[in-house]
Amino acid sequence: MNQLESLRTMTTVVADTGDIEAIEAANPQDATTNPSLILKGAGDERYEPIIEEALAASDGDTERFADLLAVGFGRRILEVIPGRVSTEVPARLSFDVRAQVAKARALIGLYEDAGVARERILIKLSSTWEGIQAARQLEADGIHCNLTLLFSFAQGVACGEAGVTLISPFVGRIYDWHKKEKGLDDIPIADDPGVASVTQIYNYFKKFDIATEVMGASFRKADQVAALAGCDLLTISPKLIDELRERDGELPRALSVQAAKASDVERIDIDEATFRWMHNSDAMAVEKLAEGIRKFDADAQKLDAFAKERLAAV
Repeated sequence: MNQLESLRTMTTVVADTGDIEAIEAANPQDATTNPSLILKGAGDERYEPIIEEALAASDGDTERFADLLAVGFGRRILEVIPGRVSTEVPARLSFDVRAQVAKARALIGLYEDAGVARERILIKLSSTWEGIQAARQLEADGIHCNLTLLFSFAQGVACGEAGVTLISPFVGRIYDWHKKEKGLDDIPIADDPGVASVTQIYNYFKKFDIATEVMGASFRKADQVAALAGCDLLTISPKLIDELRERDGELPRALSVQAAKASDVERIDIDEATFRWMHNSDAMAVEKLAEGIRKFDADAQKLDAFAKERLAAV
């Protein structure tokens, strides 16, 4: 048995890429995309048919083209995986509840028009207070959500209370911030703050029977993945999936419901004021959430420029 096979006995493996051939090779249960990954895929001639289909149905509208492109990649990914794909609401809407809800419903509508059931889609929203409230409304309508750019315990707790289907704590970006802040070249796995963040949220959810799934994301090294074996899901790049496949041996279970139940974590009641104070008290989380929104929006703007260029050429 290799470590990837071992991991799959206790954790759902999700492919973190927009490269459909790489997803097919990795053979994951689910897949996740974002504007950065779709932008990369849109520049690949292998996926020109997806672009052409989006162009034909866009009616010359840039925003509609971008939505159709995201859904087009999602539909193609669903052809090679048995589970769900995540499709992201634009980051520029992160602080507008109504706009996020409207965009999510529009994306689900495009999937359903193409014959894809909403049960196979996770709508990705930024883990702002507004994003979490938008997810609360969407979940009530049977639209399942993946809350991304999650860095603080407050974000995790609020998502759980909102009944969000899945959250994606960003292990690697948390690790990056602390490594830079401390002036270190590396942080040992036992002290890795990204691994610790996912572990804390996982234990909280399992301790109090919160149904929200935890999916560790944004890994920098295979050892971080191994340190979270047993987590509900882990979304992993094709490079790290290959590395785990090449490593022989079984992985020990790092996270378990039994250990979580035995932990001494206490329940938190979180309203908007409590959320904002707790999140604000975590300098790393404040900085990385803001930076993540800006970076996703920058790639979304590049995607818009690509759309305008392609539409102008029609």
